[in-house]
Amino acid sequence: MANGIYDIALSFLYRTKLRKALALMEQYGSAEAAWFHIDEPEKESALARAGQEMEWIDAHGIQVWTQTDKNYPYRLRQCPDRPLLLYSKGHVQPSDGHIVSIVGTRHATERGKEQTDTLVRELHERLEKVTIVSGGAYGIDIAAHRAAIKYGVPTIIVPAHGLDRIYPYQHRADAVAALELGGLLTEFPSGTEPIAAYFVQRNRIVAGMADAVVVVESPERGGSLITAQMASDYSRDLFAFPGRPNDALSRGCNSLILKQKAQLINCADDLINAMGWTTRNKPAQAIQTQLIGLHDDLTSDQQTLLSKLQEAEEGLHINLLVMETERPYAEVSADLVLLEVQGLVRSLPGGIYRFVR
Repeated sequence: MANGIYDIALSFLYRTKLRKALALMEQYGSAEAAWFHIDEPEKESALARAGQEMEWIDAHGIQVWTQTDKNYPYRLRQCPDRPLLLYSKGHVQPSDGHIVSIVGTRHATERGKEQTDTLVRELHERLEKVTIVSGGAYGIDIAAHRAAIKYGVPTIIVPAHGLDRIYPYQHRADAVAALELGGLLTEFPSGTEPIAAYFVQRNRIVAGMADAVVVVESPERGGSLITAQMASDYSRDLFAFPGRPNDALSRGCNSLILKQKAQLINCADDLINAMGWTTRNKPAQAIQTQLIGLHDDLTSDQQTLLSKLQEAEEGLHINLLVMETERPYAEVSADLVLLEVQGLVRSLPGGIYRFVR
């Protein structure tokens, strides 16, 4: 990236005039060539700041992908308002395999989180290569990333700020874990704080780099519907999970389906079939074994707990499990923790445990 400094300088100079910068690059063939045809009063200041940014990214192991870089996501390259350049950290491979962006409300229900978890797991089971993309926010976003990390699926977090920070801070451990399989990807340079406008701006990356965009839960208004509209504008395949008509967090999804902007899905197979993707050559029995929770590495006591939870649609309280198994509370609690770590059960508020279907 010998000429990357001019791409960065252009991004500083035309930060609020992205299309002008893109037009200049198309006109002159490169950022460097365009730079010497620009007559702007802040030109030298932008170049000096770009030099500082180059020093920062070199010191922190950041990669920069310009418009001409082969690593720049080819799906995103098709978008007329694409980022001028991208900063990445980790093992990000945004053009490898199927890219599925999962978005939704920040106030996700347990049902929505479970739908997200199951969708990611099933995509992993059925597809040879899949990458999960989202924005790293509370709710459905972080549920998608955590599911990907749990099942060993590459995941890309697209923050609305520079890579010198993580917001929200509570998701720092998730961001670090994501670096091992995928990583962080943003158009914002260091020092950029997460203001409201940037969350909307970053949504076009989440939508534009995907093959398919899935909305899990959404109210009538919200960032996920903005992402959905962007996906539609970019001619990306859009999907939504339906919900009950009286659920506030289902109204956005139901509206997308009703207006035929999004295809209704209930599981990963619905998405895969609609996209025409080829699935793994995996025996049906092997998949069924995973679905019903039969695991050779579980003890008989753990399998008993799993079977009881599998039979209970709404989950069971730990005290009831202690009574039914006639085992000490501490032993049952320890086994439930191990089952949760393996992604087989989920703990709910109030001491309730539920089988992950």
